[in-house]
Amino acid sequence: MAWFDKRPLTVPDAIRCSAEANRDKPAVEIDDRVVSWGAFDAGTCQVANALLGSGLGKGDRVVILMTNGYEMVEAMFGVIRAGLCAVPLNCSITDAAVAGMIDNSDAKAVIASGEHLHRIESLKSGMRDETRNRLIGVAPVHDGWIDYASFRDAAEPDLPPVRLSPDDECNIIYSSGTTGLPKGIVHDHACREAWGSDMAVALRYHSGCRTLVNLGLFSNISWVAMLATFFAGGTLIVQSRFDVAGTLSCIQDRRVTHSVMVPLQYQKLVESPELDQYDLSSLDSYMCCGSPLAGQLKRVVHERLPGNFIELYGLTEGLVTILSPEDMADNIDSVGRACPGQRLAILRDDDTLADTGEAGEIVGYSRFMMAGYHANDEANAEATWTDPDGQQWLRTGDIGRLDESGFLYLVDRKKDMIISGGQNIFPADIEATMVENDAISEIAVIGVPHDTWGETPLAVVVPAEGTLTDPEELIGWANERLGKQQRIRGLVFVDELPRNPNGKILKRELRDQFKDHAAS
Repeated sequence: MAWFDKRPLTVPDAIRCSAEANRDKPAVEIDDRVVSWGAFDAGTCQVANALLGSGLGKGDRVVILMTNGYEMVEAMFGVIRAGLCAVPLNCSITDAAVAGMIDNSDAKAVIASGEHLHRIESLKSGMRDETRNRLIGVAPVHDGWIDYASFRDAAEPDLPPVRLSPDDECNIIYSSGTTGLPKGIVHDHACREAWGSDMAVALRYHSGCRTLVNLGLFSNISWVAMLATFFAGGTLIVQSRFDVAGTLSCIQDRRVTHSVMVPLQYQKLVESPELDQYDLSSLDSYMCCGSPLAGQLKRVVHERLPGNFIELYGLTEGLVTILSPEDMADNIDSVGRACPGQRLAILRDDDTLADTGEAGEIVGYSRFMMAGYHANDEANAEATWTDPDGQQWLRTGDIGRLDESGFLYLVDRKKDMIISGGQNIFPADIEATMVENDAISEIAVIGVPHDTWGETPLAVVVPAEGTLTDPEELIGWANERLGKQQRIRGLVFVDELPRNPNGKILKRELRDQFKDHAAS
């Protein structure tokens, strides 16, 4: 029999522990505002008590549509502290998508800021009465809205009378789908504790960390940084948006030690002619994720920025590999190895295990796997592979291979694969070859219809600044270096590639845009 009642640690527990140890130390900084751990702890308790006092009960869901700011951090973790489920939404989605997610999540309250109050106001008529009666906004607010600051300040800063269980819902993060309603990824409290503690170790967080976050706080990439920082008892530094000069200034002036960004952000930083004018010596460990990172860009970031550069491949659903700085030089084209405690495998098309070096679908499991997709049994079934021992693994939809040392190499997205003349063509292979041409700044290869082959590769190219290259010349250059099956049949120039807020190229939009493109 256990001597102690070893109650599982939750995210609110971690916040309270960090506040008790670091009461006067900054917990969150944004612009000129600095909030101590003691004040952050008290504020999240007030938000929690105010929400419970409004009639909400454990497990109820609260939608959060806010731009980056202190109130968004406080609101999200106040919701969680109340035993409610936080549903932060991507600020860039359409009003129709916002309405769909409010309805799909069965939200009973909405917290909004800035221009998003007007967006929610325009959707009120389609909401349930209990949701419409709990619209909470950061001032200035519309008639019929509850003022966030007054709502919070009227509540006590005591711990809310809620006991959380590991399998209670903590948050729902909707995937970045661009057609139909994205899937709601449910994380329970056990999952989020594991994200915080495991990622704090893997990404080298410590009590002195000063973590910069300039992606939307609704993103799971930002949640990784927030949770790891809070578990370590560090300081979270929030920017409302990313720009090169602002980010470099922030790193220098606020002595940033840790950060999470996507490849496009790192590319803009290292390409800046002003990079060497800033003192970035405070950088300790900083992570890149969100979309594949080209080997050449990894080398440049590793060479030009101080500290430890770490690449992370992962899914919000709960699977992560880490390419550490110690492994990067010898394994530059990989995305690293599974974090300790996780398992990875590769499946053939018939769901049998692939051999070492053989490409197939990446599957895995970890202790921070999602609880499932919200109200979507079909998607849950599609995302599950059960091995002969009865263990359930997450299907990633990504194609990859594992080498003999356990390093994972991404080949492509399963849905992005082109089937031409019965042969599988992986766009990432073509992109890796073509991006070596100095005339190409960015590239995405998609499949377009072809009368003979079914599909054929089309290169969508953002030309490098100051270059004037004939498309046929680029096609010829590429096809001299590509395999016979990989050869591109067409090339178009665009000013920019469509991306989601995490920097991932939206190939579905490109396929829709160029579906009628004639390929010879």
